[in-house]
Amino acid sequence: MNNNLNETQYFGRNKNEPENEAKRILISVSTALREKGYNPVNQIVGYILSGDPTYITSYLNARAMIRKLERDELLEELVKDYLQRNE
Repeated sequence: MNNNLNETQYFGRNKNEPENEAKRILISVSTALREKGYNPVNQIVGYILSGDPTYITSYLNARAMIRKLERDELLEELVKDYLQRNE
């Protein structure tokens, strides 16, 4: 951890991870949650904040898919998409 608060730390994607993998997984998981009657936003936020995979349905293998990525990768994809849409 960087102890100098005057320096900016770099946060980046794992070089081995395909760029669109997080987006593909988020869309698939969202579809599965919606089909089961859940609010995808609430469930995905619950998962990202807590790390508890039971926020994600196992329907259509959604729980296994979302666990392939680190939560910070999911958050990065969400922020990136939001900023691209609003810049």
